[in-house]
Amino acid sequence: MRRPRWWVELILIAVVYAAYSAGRLLARGDAGAAVDHGLAILRFEERLAIDFEHPLNRLFTATPALGIPADFAYASLHYLVTPAVLVWLFRRRPARYLAARTWLMTSTLLGLVGFALLPTCPPRLLAAGHGFTDTMAHFSAYGWWGGEASAPRGLGGFTNQYAAMPSLHVGWALWCGVMLWRYGRSPLLRALGVAYPLLTLLVVMGTANHYFLDAVAGAAVMGAGLLLTPRVRRIADRIFGGESSRNSPPVSGGWETSAGERIPGQRSAPTAADDTAADDTADSSAASTR
Repeated sequence: MRRPRWWVELILIAVVYAAYSAGRLLARGDAGAAVDHGLAILRFEERLAIDFEHPLNRLFTATPALGIPADFAYASLHYLVTPAVLVWLFRRRPARYLAARTWLMTSTLLGLVGFALLPTCPPRLLAAGHGFTDTMAHFSAYGWWGGEASAPRGLGGFTNQYAAMPSLHVGWALWCGVMLWRYGRSPLLRALGVAYPLLTLLVVMGTANHYFLDAVAGAAVMGAGLLLTPRVRRIADRIFGGESSRNSPPVSGGWETSAGERIPGQRSAPTAADDTAADDTADSSAASTR
């Protein structure tokens, strides 16, 4: 199997992220409609008693030892952990990288559609009477952000503060968790795969940047992206000449016909042990290449 070219992957990721960032800004929507959507979500949660963001936000606001680290986590981790997991997959699990990368990108673009169709005011921007405190503004003296989300001071105009639904903080963290749990070999990596999405869920609600249902929507977007990934890869194969198919397991699934055989069924199908051995061989080849 040929490893994907790192510079092609870097350009592709940069282009998709630039398109996502630009589209996120263009999908600002009407502020009044965004507030209405946010209030509708909050009232629905209150009727179901699932407005977990309320008690968490009060706790984070009253406890700087929780609120300040949570603000730093919200402002930075998704920019650090997600690329780190991508690089780890590229280097250590090249056979799994293309599908994982396509899943992440497809889900991200689906999230952009959500921002455009349903601009949503986050809890922190609702009127004070709704009981939320913007912890990033409250503790802004401790970080590089100001009163406009996690953007550095003076750059708030380059962000869309009404892009709360779905929460891609949670969506990306869930993707990272699945990758670490599924392909991590050590108990530590698997533990991080469980802890990171849960931590992100608490952070986005405790800092009043997202409602609980935003997080649910973020997970749903990732699920939709996963279902669409095979189709997206087939389309990419047609457009770019089958690059992803050259890096994927054969469609035959391991069934082969040698000279003298008339049908593939004369051979047995590969077993799970064979698949594991193949993964180990790929890892060893990648390590020797490095």
